[in-house]
Amino acid sequence: MFKKFTNGCVRVVNRWLPDAFLFAIILSIIVFIGAMFATGMGPLKVLNAWGDAKGFWGLLAFSMQMALVLVFGSAMASAKPCRKALRAVAGLCHNNMQAIVITTMVSTICCWLNWGFGLVVGALLAKEVVRRVPTVDYPLLIASAYSGFVIWHAGLSGSIPLDLVAGKAFGEVTYQAPITATVFHPVNIIMCVVILIAMPFINYAMHPDKAHTVCIDPTLLQDEEDKTYEIKTPADRIEHSKILWVILVVAGFAYIVYYFVQNGFTLGLNIVNMIFLFLGILLHGDLRRYVDAIGEAAAGAAGILLQFPFYAGIMGMMVAANEQGVSLASVISQFFVNISNSITFPMLSFLAAGIVNFFVPSGGGQWAVQGPIMMPAGANLGIDAGRTAMAIAWGDQWTNMIQPFWALPALGIAKLSARDIMGYLVIVLLFTGVVACLGFLAWGLWF
Repeated sequence: MFKKFTNGCVRVVNRWLPDAFLFAIILSIIVFIGAMFATGMGPLKVLNAWGDAKGFWGLLAFSMQMALVLVFGSAMASAKPCRKALRAVAGLCHNNMQAIVITTMVSTICCWLNWGFGLVVGALLAKEVVRRVPTVDYPLLIASAYSGFVIWHAGLSGSIPLDLVAGKAFGEVTYQAPITATVFHPVNIIMCVVILIAMPFINYAMHPDKAHTVCIDPTLLQDEEDKTYEIKTPADRIEHSKILWVILVVAGFAYIVYYFVQNGFTLGLNIVNMIFLFLGILLHGDLRRYVDAIGEAAAGAAGILLQFPFYAGIMGMMVAANEQGVSLASVISQFFVNISNSITFPMLSFLAAGIVNFFVPSGGGQWAVQGPIMMPAGANLGIDAGRTAMAIAWGDQWTNMIQPFWALPALGIAKLSARDIMGYLVIVLLFTGVVACLGFLAWGLWF
């Protein structure tokens, strides 16, 4: 019965899911119409909200941060020591079950540590694994590698909990919570552990029978050779200078240590990016090699650079308000606020965030859309800021399983399309949704 349901999801997705960019265009049209109905504003006002500086161009700084997370994580993952580690992990896989389970677990852990690094490591590990287990279903393996992304916002690179550490102002009120009240809260850790342990076996339960297994393209099994460099000119010697490499690495890590001495264990997007930048430089062991790795990694950010403005435009329309302050996002969020109490509010905030995230698949965008509504509502109900913020964060990561935007880097590495994996990820969505709902109810009852 379970496999029949899974196969049905796969067939529906393969038939109906368009290309990721076209998906963003379709969502833009839906939100454009929805915003007019929800607010009563005319088409020109909604169009202006889509295209102005707060809409289409409203997430440029955040886009750069997110692109760098992906690029620096990708460059680090491509370093020789990292690739050796991936081969060692892949060597643990000898059958289909081990291939799916190990790939899922490693990807989940890495995404919790850093979402960009986890996305890339999962896809690279899947390619190493399939060389050793060619009988595994390749789309399911890549879906398993991506499924770890479902806990990224509950981890160390989550933009909402990191933003809350320094304090986030909505209106005249500033909301603040230490990382121990968000990422390292016992309930958040328990939910992550449940997903880490159970999801790999749920993924394996979806593996198709031999007759329907899709095997890897043999061209993807070719080993990639390390690039060699000829040092002939003074310019070449400067580019490969160990002295410059040592100076840069020492300076970078000296600042990172100084930062934590001054600020304690306070993680923000900028310091996370700096850590992965200098870890990448350290592991590559050569500045020229690292520059080339960044050039290759930057190609994976192409989808982000193209689609982020469109999702920023969607966000602009979602928050575009009429003279009474009513917006499409506020209508969705307020509905869940109105049916909530102090126990159910975080769970319903999670569900509301999941719906909004489908149209604004950005942690920062999600925060900008729902924070001004959910944070004051949670405070009025006596709910601490950390719990409300994590409800939004979990909703943001949850529906990424059926939103192809963030799968683009992994799909680029795997040479697959979104429709190849999204059918399997519907099951992941349902499972993690149950875990999160129960978790936030427990958070309200016992903490």
